[in-house]
Amino acid sequence: MADDRTEMGEVETTLMSSDSKISPTRPPNKFERLYQPCLGELVGTMFFVFIGCVSVIENVDGPGRLQPALVHGLAVAIMVACMAEISGSHFNPPFTLAIYLCGGMEMHMVVPYLASQLTGGILGAAMAKVMTSSENYAKAHGAAFALLQSNDQIVGALFGEVAMTCLVTMVVLLGAVNTKTQSPLVPFMVGCTVIINILAGGDVSGTCLNPARAFGPAVLDNYWAYHWVYWVGPITGGLIAAALVRFVLGDRKIRLYLK
Repeated sequence: MADDRTEMGEVETTLMSSDSKISPTRPPNKFERLYQPCLGELVGTMFFVFIGCVSVIENVDGPGRLQPALVHGLAVAIMVACMAEISGSHFNPPFTLAIYLCGGMEMHMVVPYLASQLTGGILGAAMAKVMTSSENYAKAHGAAFALLQSNDQIVGALFGEVAMTCLVTMVVLLGAVNTKTQSPLVPFMVGCTVIINILAGGDVSGTCLNPARAFGPAVLDNYWAYHWVYWVGPITGGLIAAALVRFVLGDRKIRLYLK
């Protein structure tokens, strides 16, 4: 009996040892910690901008905002779901800044993320140029935001970009960063927020909400009229959302005061 127990113990030890070899637990390596997240941001932003630009260019004479709204919203929802465990699925400079300010990422990754997003925006716009007809591309200015034509439109457009970016950034922060309100439905929520924003404000500002989405087409078509609106508005909106979460809406871990 003693020998049998000894043999059984040796078998169990062997099985445990082999299991540990099959499924080792080890920390992420340098590629997974530094380079893969940046590549995820580049690829995700590239395909988001590509699909978004194509929807605008091919809809230049179309019925209205519905097609671009659905395409942008569904594209961001899909990319967020796919890339969440790789990079966190930002694909938008205001998101990155807001997530950093709310403690959701380390400072040394902020600049690489921003560079990856802007590079992805240029590559996505280039892909859209290759795919679409020259005539439609020229009419749509490469899907650059050409809606603003006079100073009379600036105040409403700028306010719209601030308010709508604030809304979608709050959805990201409360759904993905704030522990108390985290939800597995974040991709769906962000996608729906993008859709309703474009349907509501598309005729006012074009509903950019993302400097990377504006920058890529502007570079490819060399169209810079009122381009600053699509940086100042979204970044301001993202910072306001971060302040709301940090000071008012966040849980005790994120909130700076009244803990």
